[in-house]
Order: sequence, then C-alpha cells, then structure tokens
Amino acid sequence: MGQLKIEYSDKKITPFGGMKLLKDFMDKTRVIDDLQSVNLPQGYSNAAYNPVDIVQGFWLAIFTGASRYIHADWIRYDTTLQSIFDIKRLPSQSTYSRFFHKFDMEKNSEIFPQLQQKFLSQIDVGSITIDLDSTVITRYGDQEGASKGYNPKKPGRNSHHPLIAFISQTKMVANAWMRSGNTSDLNNYSNFLDETFDVCLKDHKVGLVRADSGFYSQKFLEYFENRNLNYIVAVKFYENIKYTIGSVTKWVSITKGIEVASLRFKPDNGKERRYIIVRKLISEYPKSGGKLLFDEPTYRYSAFVTNIELPVDQIYNIYNTRADCENRIKELKYDFGADNFCLKDFYATEASFRFIIMAYNIMALFKH
Repeated sequence: MGQLKIEYSDKKITPFGGMKLLKDFMDKTRVIDDLQSVNLPQGYSNAAYNPVDIVQGFWLAIFTGASRYIHADWIRYDTTLQSIFDIKRLPSQSTYSRFFHKFDMEKNSEIFPQLQQKFLSQIDVGSITIDLDSTVITRYGDQEGASKGYNPKKPGRNSHHPLIAFISQTKMVANAWMRSGNTSDLNNYSNFLDETFDVCLKDHKVGLVRADSGFYSQKFLEYFENRNLNYIVAVKFYENIKYTIGSVTKWVSITKGIEVASLRFKPDNGKERRYIIVRKLISEYPKSGGKLLFDEPTYRYSAFVTNIELPVDQIYNIYNTRADCENRIKELKYDFGADNFCLKDFYATEASFRFIIMAYNIMALFKH
C-alpha cells in the first residue's frame, strides 16, 4: 500500500472550485448587470456593502448549501470563492437582515418584476405553459403575516401561504408572492396575474394556464377568457355538478382503471363551459386522490374545466403533467431554503423569498 503524500501550499484553495463554471454562466446571463440596473436599497455609511455584493453573497450561501442566515457565515472566510465572484468581502448574518429589512411593499413591487422580466427575456422556448400553485410554509415564531390558516401538516400553526407561477417547459418560476397564512389561493389573484403576464412575461406568449381546484371560481375563469388565454383548472365538487356527473353514460378509457368523459355544464353562478370528468377504479388505484360521489364506492372522481376543444384523453394528459409542480416546490424548500429564510418584517421575508426564487431560476437555467 502506497504512502499518502502530504504537502503544504501557499496557493489559495476552496472546496467550491466548481463554482467558477456557475460564475461564467451568470456572466453570460447578465444577471449581475440586471441587479445594478434596478434601485436596490443602499447603505448609509462609506463602509457599507455594495447591495449587489449582498445579493450575490446571499445567492452564494444558498448555492453552497445554506438554509438559514447563520449558515451564510460559512463562506465569509473563503477568500478564493470571493475572488471567483469578484467580491471583496462577504456580508455577515446581521448585514443580510438589515439589507432585507430595507424592502417594503413598494420596493418589492418595483424591483422583482423588473428582475424577473430581464432574466426571463433571454429564454426562447416558444409558447409557454404557466402552472399556478401555492404552498404552506409553517412558521414557529412571531413573524409578521404568519397566521393560522390551511396547514395540513401542522394544523393550528402559523404559516405563510406563497403564490407561485411556474413555467412548465423550463421548470423555472415566472413570478412569486409571499402572502399571509390565512389567505386563499384566489386572494388578490388578479394583481398577481397582471404582474406575471404584463411585466414578468411581457416578452413571451402564454399558450396555456393550469391550476388546481383552489383557484376554481367563475371570476378566475373569466379573467383568462377576457385575456383570450387557454386554461385547464381543476374543479371543486359542489352539489350541482355531482348530480350532472351521475347522468354521464359515455366514458373513454385512458388506461386500465381510468376513464374520462366530457360534458357541458352551467354552475348556478356562472356560464356554461366544458368540463372533463375523470373516474378512477378504487380497486386499481386505492391511494388515488378524488371524491367518492355515490353510495357505491367503486370509483373516485375528479374534474377539470377548460376552454380548449381537444379530445378528452388529450386534455387529461395535458393537465396530468402539472403534477411536476409539487417537485419544484419541494426543491425550493429542501435545496434552496425557501421555508427557512424568514425575518420579523413581512416584506423583508418576501424580499429574501423572491431573491431565492431568482437563485432557483439561475440554477434551473444552468442545469437546462
């Protein structure tokens, strides 16, 4: 067995040498130029950090595994990593906190849509599909905006309830807002969608929007119809649609145990639209989601509403790929710390959350 040779060197080293490839990629995306072009909060003293360096430092902390502000101190003394990214010195935990607390609602609304638009403008994948989703981020302190609401994993706990618009083709995020934990999916949806379509995605054509049943409402559907956007939205099973499903006799088989049907249906408070009904045989899919609608527990049912006139099996397959949203949300939480970087002030928390979204997009495009 050979001897292990140990040597000392004056050369600077880092365990994150591979980050040079990411730095070269970020230079090509001009994301640092984009940061310099917007009105980031400035420090008040001559010794204050450059705000662009603060954001870069925050991203570097995330890229190297940080999931809390205290973890950012790991790379403060890695001068080689700082040299790779042309940063003179990296901020401390308290510097990040002070920086994000300079953000308010006006600043967030001004900066982040611009940054998203600039970054996404370099993406050219043709007509894009937008998937709308929300998630629950449980909070354990007394953070502003953290309230008791829908929280299936931690019932009764305070939480935030962010709203996210994903781009299906690139697995990136078009826009994201942090929201209070007691808000519904439809809370302030029109302003969010206006910002998403008119600013963040102004350089892109949106071919389809998909959303789960939390977004099902007549006003929500009318919003897309007024914009001439195609949509597929999961449906909540109110009593009047249950009776209509019971009269369906013509079903199309997708695979063993899964059948779909199409019908025209007019809710009490809306207009007639096309609904796609899905039923799954419980014996084949015992853990499948859906509702038991009738006394005989043979099938579980789900449904979509759409303005697309395609065969029912195609509508089913198009919507079914939306399930990838859950994987994107898990990636944001587990790999980018989206549920852990939290501050006292609501808009400070939202600012850090939206910078995390940008870090996620950088890495998604880098991998793409």
